[in-house]
Amino acid sequence: MGVLLGDDWRGGIFDGGWRAGSGGTIEVTEPATGAVLGRVGAATPEDVRTAATRAAAAQRGWAATDPTERAAVLRRAGALWEQHAAEVQGWIVRESGAIGVKAATETSTAAQECYEAAALPTHPAGSVLAGEQGRWSFARRRPAGVVSVIAPFNFPLILSIRAVAPALALGNAVLLKPDPRTPVCGGVVLARVFQEAGLPEGLLHVLPGGADVGEAAVTAPEVRVVAFTGSTAAGRRVGALGAEHLKRTHLELGGNNALIVLPGADPALAASAGAFGSFLHQGQICMATGRHLVHESLHDEYVHLLADKARELPVGDPARGEVALGPIIDERQLAHVDRIVRDTVAAGATLAAGGTHEGLFYSPTVLAEVETSMPAWEQEVFGPVAPVLPFSDVDEAVELARATPYGLSLGILGDVGVAMRVADAVPSGIVHVNEQTVSDAANVPFGGVGASGTGGRAGGAEANIEAFTETQWLTVRPGIAPYPF
Repeated sequence: MGVLLGDDWRGGIFDGGWRAGSGGTIEVTEPATGAVLGRVGAATPEDVRTAATRAAAAQRGWAATDPTERAAVLRRAGALWEQHAAEVQGWIVRESGAIGVKAATETSTAAQECYEAAALPTHPAGSVLAGEQGRWSFARRRPAGVVSVIAPFNFPLILSIRAVAPALALGNAVLLKPDPRTPVCGGVVLARVFQEAGLPEGLLHVLPGGADVGEAAVTAPEVRVVAFTGSTAAGRRVGALGAEHLKRTHLELGGNNALIVLPGADPALAASAGAFGSFLHQGQICMATGRHLVHESLHDEYVHLLADKARELPVGDPARGEVALGPIIDERQLAHVDRIVRDTVAAGATLAAGGTHEGLFYSPTVLAEVETSMPAWEQEVFGPVAPVLPFSDVDEAVELARATPYGLSLGILGDVGVAMRVADAVPSGIVHVNEQTVSDAANVPFGGVGASGTGGRAGGAEANIEAFTETQWLTVRPGIAPYPF
């Protein structure tokens, strides 16, 4: 039986079982066609508070569960992502507008996230410290308790599972608030997989809803850690709310990532990399290439090649044909992208390709003769837009790349020796030499600096343990210590 077959999840929220949300239902629509795919339950802040109480009670028993049992649940979940991959991919394509290759990446990464997390319960959980004579002294990691995960629409499965899996593996309970535009692939499917994997009731709660539900997921007294992925503007609000309520908040936010094409780089290969970095999933990726910095000796050829690629890439409904780009997620995001492009052209940039749309299908767009003060250069577009700017020498490229409040991902194409100098000079949480800016893996610490967030928050044992556990100092004596009182 398929993981999403049956009607028990339709119209419901999940708290170990499916029940109606107090906020009614959320209509799940297909961006490419506007068709209604189904309905999920809409949670309210009261639902969140009830879930947090249940989660805290269930978490104590889960934390005391044998580590090998927790690991087994995660391994089974990993196998289920593989078993149900085709079905889940179909939903990702239709619900988020993803092309098939992107959807396949999500399911394969979900499996790997669970397999990586399965190693966490038996990972060394602390260290032995130097202590006074007659006393042992330890620093050990303990589960944080209840973790809230707030995930976005663009990679709904990956950006949920990469926090949910390690948090559960390390003995926590989880409140998951998926984006209301992608509540099935970002929420329902995780509940179904972990339920089938044998996760005990009360440990995972799926609570679709709006900003008020997200606020409740941060402020609920039982919540100790918040893992948020989304825009920088929303992340600032989450961070401020978390600080007010003394919650640890891990923020993975936006980016305006530079791809630097050094002199001597192969222009055809560079343009291919640049097209992938800017146009994959309609540019709706925090790591997308938002600024193309190209040495003046290659600039004109690069713009020509990139514009040719943009014109050749097929755009359409990914559920009904082989395309390279699907729809923008909704009208609001489309209007944002279109406004930035129009304002940039009005400011003097040249439209080398694209700049048009039919419905939610926005054509891959290349902007030349761009200046650093123009909107498409200064702002995170979150759409399939590639602004290109020439530079005269490496020092200028470094200064241009640094001139942004963001610091998520940086791509450098060309001579490795020069690229090493650039990598050391540009603040960025991620640097790829001879690759474009979009890349991720289950075992790497992922995160940005500056306006892109609070650094590596998840990925790999060290980062996950730091993110989802607390450090406890523990001392042991053979008998009760004597005191002078």
